[in-house]
Amino acid sequence: MTSIDDIFKKSGLPSKRKLDPVRDPTEIYKSAKTTSRSNGHRHAHISPPEPTPQQADDNDDDDIEAGPAPPPQSDDDPEGDYGPSAPPDSDNDNDEDEEGRFFGGGISAAEKEILDFMDTPGANPGAANNSTPEIIDLSWLKKTALTFEKLITRNAELRARFEASPSKFIDSEADLDAAIKTLSILAEHPELYADLARLGCVGSLVSLLAHDNTDIAIDAVEIIGELTDEDVPATDAQWSLFVDALLDADLLGLLVSNFARLDETQEADRAGVYLALGVVESLCSRPSTAELIGKESDVLLRWLLARAQRAERPTVTQNKQYAAEIIAILVQSSAANRRRLAALGAVDVMLQLVAAYRKRDPEKSGDEEEYMENLFEALTCIVDEPEGKTKFVEAEGVELCLIMLKEGKLSKAAALRLLDHAAARGSGAGDTGSAAAAQVCSKVVEEGGLKTMFTMFMKGGKKQQDAPRTTEHLVGIFASMLRLLPADSAERIRTLAKFVEKDYEKTEKLVKLRREYGARVAAADGQIAQEQKGMDDGDKEDMADDWFSRRLDAGLFSLQTIDVILAWLIAEDDGARKKIQALLADRDETVAVIRATIQQQIGGIDADSEDGKDTRAMLSTLVEFLQ
Repeated sequence: MTSIDDIFKKSGLPSKRKLDPVRDPTEIYKSAKTTSRSNGHRHAHISPPEPTPQQADDNDDDDIEAGPAPPPQSDDDPEGDYGPSAPPDSDNDNDEDEEGRFFGGGISAAEKEILDFMDTPGANPGAANNSTPEIIDLSWLKKTALTFEKLITRNAELRARFEASPSKFIDSEADLDAAIKTLSILAEHPELYADLARLGCVGSLVSLLAHDNTDIAIDAVEIIGELTDEDVPATDAQWSLFVDALLDADLLGLLVSNFARLDETQEADRAGVYLALGVVESLCSRPSTAELIGKESDVLLRWLLARAQRAERPTVTQNKQYAAEIIAILVQSSAANRRRLAALGAVDVMLQLVAAYRKRDPEKSGDEEEYMENLFEALTCIVDEPEGKTKFVEAEGVELCLIMLKEGKLSKAAALRLLDHAAARGSGAGDTGSAAAAQVCSKVVEEGGLKTMFTMFMKGGKKQQDAPRTTEHLVGIFASMLRLLPADSAERIRTLAKFVEKDYEKTEKLVKLRREYGARVAAADGQIAQEQKGMDDGDKEDMADDWFSRRLDAGLFSLQTIDVILAWLIAEDDGARKKIQALLADRDETVAVIRATIQQQIGGIDADSEDGKDTRAMLSTLVEFLQ
């Protein structure tokens, strides 16, 4: 009797990611399965039934020799005719098969040549064509769907009737397994997705995720992953219709239930979790679906958080890294997901996880490095929301980031970026966002962060152009402080004092950086102006986004941020105003160049949003000090 292990043995994972093997395949193949399993589970071991007396008699007959008697022995052939040493083939003395007649092909060279000719396409036009490809169309789909439904029903009936005798339903389970795999061909025919949903086949496929045999459930997950993969040549409408049918069949709920019942200490179950995470990732490629996951599936979010922090050896496995990546994808896709995860305590959990990298770097180019990056990415997105900023301060995120800026290695850049986002007001956050960001800025000053950040700022020196991201985040934090820290507060005064101390050396550094970024942006503007010559208004409008992107790459955002900081210093301190004017005069410039940049920034702000109105009002006030 064929065992369930033989029928449902896995043979690899077709996925955009590659699952690392837990054990050597040869070792797995050679290992013996001796442990008995419970009935109905995919690992159930079916013992062959005891033979009947009649069968035992039949088996005894197997020992009786049958067939013609061996030829008599002779003195010339003591072993008998055609004994261990076969007689030489007199016809092939000069052209004998390399491995012997019976160990090779068993045919002569001439016969082999004839057979090769007959196997050549077109050599035998009279032969029937048995390799006609099957046509995959609606008719095929209807037949396949009908067979699929019958097999599901038959398996369910047999399981119910013979629950205690798996041998009675194992054949139906093998047939169902094969039918599931047949559906994978639809990944090449997404035009049939609508019909697949209309025929009810999608709902039936999803229902198999609840099958008692987890191998059947994992096969269904694998096929769903193939049909929703980003490489499927489906249109947005086809893909969306298919995904909607999956969600209507409670795909998310059944995926979560499988996460709960799969045992990752077993290789097949570990692979099943990996495949299920791949399905979630595919669903998140549509922002509305990603938001739906966060809105309606708290259980999934909680499981992902728990999976990302599970203690393991090695420290980070593929599934642990993948769970962190799914969290990062969810928060990138939706503000609602960011707020939901903040409410679930994700900020505190992930800060504890990244704390392990204060002084220790993860293994380079491995799962652990990607795991750390995904945790920081998720945190950076969550602190863009007011709720995330508040949780960040409460969980001592500011203190952790400052420690990483002083002691960290690979984590230093990620910590600086996280601090920049936490200190920023955020778009659309309103007064709540401003208050939460101001709290972050105050905490940075209270914890001695000014010294650490300004040391990094000054150490850039001549190599600052090699670290544009570091400069961008540092000046972003300085700009947030000058905008959000309350007037006459001790924190604001301490911040302004940093730009004044040591004969305005930090202010001088800002002006130098402004020249560098200004030159890059001017060069990009010159190239764009050349391209605009001879172009009509329609072509210019089509290229507007591309040109703006090129200006950003040249350093436009950093230039604008630096000019806002310089404008704040001019407005706040007369000594700073004189110093900035003197530094600009060295290049025959005046504060008018700063004013022009800020006015250009004002022109690009959406005045209809509440956040846009506040920013325009702030920048317009600064322009008045630059007259």
